[in-house]
Amino acid sequence: MTSSRATGRRSRLFPTLAGYRRGWLGADLLAGLSAGAVVIPQAMAYATIANLPVQIGLYTCMVPMLVYAMLGGSRAMSVSTTSTIATLTATTLVSAGVAAGSDDPIPDLIALTLLVGVLLLVARLAKLGSLVENISRATIVGVQIGVGATVAVGQLPKLLGETTDVSAHGFIRSIAAAIDAVPSAHLATVLLSAGSILALLLMKAFLPKVPAPLIVVATGILLVAFTGLDDAGLALIDRVPQGLPPFTLPTFEHLGAMVPGACAIAVMAFLESTAVARGIRRSGEPQVDSNQELFATGAANAIGSFFHVLPAAGGFSQSAVNLGAGARTQLSSIVTVVLALLVAIFLGPVLSLLPQATLASLVFVAVVGLIDIGSLVRFWRISRNDFWIAVVTAAVGLSAGLLPAVAVGITATIVVVLRELNRLRVEVGEPLGEVLPVRLLAPLYTANVLAHANAVLDAVAARPGMRSVALELSRLDVVSVTVLDTLADLDRELGERGVELRVAAVPEWGAAAARRGSWFAGLEQQGRVYPTLDAASKAPCA
Repeated sequence: MTSSRATGRRSRLFPTLAGYRRGWLGADLLAGLSAGAVVIPQAMAYATIANLPVQIGLYTCMVPMLVYAMLGGSRAMSVSTTSTIATLTATTLVSAGVAAGSDDPIPDLIALTLLVGVLLLVARLAKLGSLVENISRATIVGVQIGVGATVAVGQLPKLLGETTDVSAHGFIRSIAAAIDAVPSAHLATVLLSAGSILALLLMKAFLPKVPAPLIVVATGILLVAFTGLDDAGLALIDRVPQGLPPFTLPTFEHLGAMVPGACAIAVMAFLESTAVARGIRRSGEPQVDSNQELFATGAANAIGSFFHVLPAAGGFSQSAVNLGAGARTQLSSIVTVVLALLVAIFLGPVLSLLPQATLASLVFVAVVGLIDIGSLVRFWRISRNDFWIAVVTAAVGLSAGLLPAVAVGITATIVVVLRELNRLRVEVGEPLGEVLPVRLLAPLYTANVLAHANAVLDAVAARPGMRSVALELSRLDVVSVTVLDTLADLDRELGERGVELRVAAVPEWGAAAARRGSWFAGLEQQGRVYPTLDAASKAPCA
């Protein structure tokens, strides 16, 4: 027994390595190197979206990815950061006054990432995994369209030769900055940007297995090293320090102002991670456990926060590369972590030769892919509710900002879900003698029980002469005091009309809770609780 318990405890760490086979090692090594070739330059580029040094993106490929490998359930998901998360991070820092009022934003970034991790861990303790998943695909698409358009336009000044990224300040300001940058466009920068974007698009279309970000980054560095383009005015990234990320404590000076943004980041991090994990799951692999993913993603952010990282989540592009290269377990992510460590220790001076236009090209191509017009067309064909949620969310993101867009999208989704839950689903059968059979097809809870009780009264009023109502309560899954009191009121009102209430098919877990109240216990004592609707309908009237 002791051995069994120890095994169970060990399986909580590195769960995807349980039962590891030697034959998987080669595939995991290759997959980790392939994913690293994509995720490392991509994460560095995403750091610039948040107006942070590129090494912050590099550091995000270390501790968060390692922690997820220790705790996460997806075998092939690669966890670093995403364009959506980086953009929300930038928006949060700017709205909290960090970018304008702090010479060193890193302590505030640590506080933000830590807060995101704590929120996800609290959600795990409350077992909110399935609840968060009620946020619709339309909300995610709307937010991503807002992110894609805002960040893509925000990169245009850098693609033209300016050095400032204004995407964190909103879509309108980004357009204005792009227009202002046109007269002073730098020819060498424009040519490099156009070539980089073209190369990325062509390789994505015709050579999907080639690590296009790595090739474009290497090309940009080689051009600077051997042609001296920086002497001609080509802007380079800031110097990248060599070594590992230092352990730093956060500052909580702006914590209150960052709470709304942290909530939005936590929701999007969980939704993106879960969507990626489920999208790349192979047939036969364990189902994705939402609460386990909450815990793993929360821990990755909470622990990683002290090592200068952006908020982390599962990224689709690097995870797809990881999966396509044959990753069998999270050992592939550990290989990527080792690769990121080697880059940080040895390649700082080399990375310092990277043109800003090259990173801007990576960001531009990545975020343009978020503008998912195909999903809007699909929503229009299938569900107008989803279409308008996506459109309104995107419009708010482009006009008012991304944090309000997330709030609007989530609110709209909740309204739609509640409307569906509250929709009356009552099936009134043909009377059997003087007994009227009624089925309640929707789960009863506090907000909809009164409407269903009134529907039963209306059904009885429409059929004079009924002496009994046989009410099927097979969906009485959750019993609250309000539900029981409303059913008791229904019983009383029917009795005043000379109609007896019988209940049928109450699930045992619902009946066990209902017996704690006097009304249902009395109903059982009077013999008015039946195992099936048929039995309740055929029993003779008193």
